[in-house]
Amino acid sequence: MTALEIVAFLLGLANVTLVVLRSIWNYVFGLAMVALYAVIFLHARLYSDAVLQVFFFVVQIYGWWNWSRARAQTGEVSVGLMTNRARLTWAIGCLLAAALWGYGMHRFTDASFPWADATLAAMSVAAQILQSRRAVESWWLWIVVDIGSIGLYAAKGLWLTMLLYAIFLALAIWGLIDWQRVARKAAAA
Repeated sequence: MTALEIVAFLLGLANVTLVVLRSIWNYVFGLAMVALYAVIFLHARLYSDAVLQVFFFVVQIYGWWNWSRARAQTGEVSVGLMTNRARLTWAIGCLLAAALWGYGMHRFTDASFPWADATLAAMSVAAQILQSRRAVESWWLWIVVDIGSIGLYAAKGLWLTMLLYAIFLALAIWGLIDWQRVARKAAAA
C-alpha cells in the first residue's frame, strides 16, 4: 500500500458515492482518481487496467458534459432503462471486446492475469459509457466488475484497491436500487 494508492482510494470513494447520488461533482473526483490509478496499475503490470484509466479519463469528460446537459428542472440528473435489444447488443459487444483484448494482452505483453484483466476492462468500458449515458443497466455491469476486481486485486496484493472495490460493490448495489427507483418514478410520471 502506497500513499498514491491511499489517495486514489479516497478519491474513488468520493467519486462513486457522488455517482450514486447523481451529483455531477463526481467527475472532479473521478478525473483525479483515474489519473492516479493509471500509474498504480502500470506498476502492478495490470496493463489492461492502466489503459482503461486513460479511457476512463476521456469518458469522465464526456460524462461531465452529458450529465450537465441532462439535468431535469429539479437540478437532478435523469436516468433511464435500455431496451432489450440494446442490452443484447451491449452484451455481445462486451464478449467480443473481452476476447480480443484478452488475446492481445496474452499474446503481446507480460500482463498479469491477461484474460481476467481484459474481461473486467471491457466490461468496465461498457459500464462507464452506459453510466455516462445515465443507463440504469450500468450498475449491473459495475456489480459484476466489482466482484471480479476484488479477486484480481487480492491476487495482485493491492489490498487497499481490493477494499475499494468491495466498497464499490456495495455502492453499485445502492446505485442500482436508487437509479431503478428514479427511473420507475420518471416512467410513471
